[in-house]
Amino acid sequence: MEAIKKVETVVKAIDSKKGFDIKAIKIDDLTILGDYFIIASGSSSTQVRALADEVDEKMSEQGIEPNHIEGKTSGWILLDYGDVVVHVFTKDEREFYSLEEKWKDGTEIDINDFIVK
Repeated sequence: MEAIKKVETVVKAIDSKKGFDIKAIKIDDLTILGDYFIIASGSSSTQVRALADEVDEKMSEQGIEPNHIEGKTSGWILLDYGDVVVHVFTKDEREFYSLEEKWKDGTEIDINDFIVK
């Protein structure tokens, strides 16, 4: 599956569970860590886990399993799908780690077409 289709699947999964402030940043020109970072927030640690679980489930339905998952019991869960790396945070953790600022040289992509209105 193309990386942008993975991005679409992830964004839709997060949006379906009321994740907020979803950002997709194209980073392939900056690093070998992946092609895209997806960053999103949940309102609590419980919602963060639910968002990560939904992403994992929807990607599994597409036959895509994560290379690695970190932080299942914290306010920051990372799901690594190789070319797409998903970061789901509580609001406080997201502000503290400020990934958008650290990756500001990346290109934010428009995800409006992926979000159900």
